[in-house]
Amino acid sequence: MTTQAGTTHTAATPTRPYRLPGGLRFGTLGLVAIVLLAFPIVISNPAVTSVGVFALIFVLSVSGWNILSGYGGYIALGGAVFFGIGQYTSALLTIHLKISPGWPLFLLLPVAGAVAGLAAFPIGWLLLRVRKHTFIVLTIASMFIFQLFAFNLGSITGGSQGLQMPFPGWKGSYFNEPFYYVALFASVIAIFTSWTIRRSKFGLGLMAIRDDEDRARSLGVHTKSTKLVAFAISAVFMGVAGAIYAPFVGSIFPQFAFDPTFDLAMAVMAFTGGLGTVAGPVIGALVIESAQQYFLLEFGGANVFLIVYGALFVIILRFLPDGIVPSISMRWRSWYDARERRRLDAVTSNPPPGRDTVPVTGGRA
Repeated sequence: MTTQAGTTHTAATPTRPYRLPGGLRFGTLGLVAIVLLAFPIVISNPAVTSVGVFALIFVLSVSGWNILSGYGGYIALGGAVFFGIGQYTSALLTIHLKISPGWPLFLLLPVAGAVAGLAAFPIGWLLLRVRKHTFIVLTIASMFIFQLFAFNLGSITGGSQGLQMPFPGWKGSYFNEPFYYVALFASVIAIFTSWTIRRSKFGLGLMAIRDDEDRARSLGVHTKSTKLVAFAISAVFMGVAGAIYAPFVGSIFPQFAFDPTFDLAMAVMAFTGGLGTVAGPVIGALVIESAQQYFLLEFGGANVFLIVYGALFVIILRFLPDGIVPSISMRWRSWYDARERRRLDAVTSNPPPGRDTVPVTGGRA
């Protein structure tokens, strides 16, 4: 911009923050942490606290699912394979090792996660050779294959009769609290892992694969191993979620352990909150699963809750088409840029005295 005396001032381009200010971010995280920690203490109704347990199980699952599907761009609709493996691992070890019901059950969570992660390597080695729609179809097929195995291997899985896990001796409203806090702790680990991966070289490789896999390979990204490791990490967290879910509900059946609606729910939660972000799947799981469980309790088994659940999903995507977190972030950036432009316009139109002119002291014209 040129002033009245010919002096040129270059207006700085306003910065475009991709995140909220640090104080606001940490304040929000602190508030959320306090609410989640106090929830089962303040709310003693078991029907309500059970909603919190289910919501955190999905937070754990979808945070792991987002590592491959969100960062890597490979939408997997077969995550129920690892959710079911985690359930059966927990149940079979509990039954055959005669593990006493109660806190010792939670010692099986790392084992269930490890089994699911190890199972992911051969499955991923086969499925990750294809891309896009073919990958989606094959992940769905793998889930139904494992469901059929669970039905037919009755000597191991109990078949259609299912498996019954010993119930912990916790009584009354306290029954939900151990599951709640264990699920919360596991969810924090999953979220931190997701956050770390997104900011790591490994995460950059995943996002490069998502944007253009062939170009990422040409730039030196080991695409096969990167996808496979991400697939296994996702499986670990879904296996842990299954190992929490099994003793909480107390029974395991093939059609529920390897349930296609589980995968659809994770996809809906991730897209609603914001696919490929750290906070988006978490918010989507808390909102969608809590709403679904509430409507299920409110309307019972008449399936009316599915109508309300679907309407809620449509409303969110109608007004926040990119998901809750990206849409809010975009609006924040728009507001911030508009404010910066107004501030710069005010400065350049009313420059400080003594800085808008250049005094002429003589010399040749």
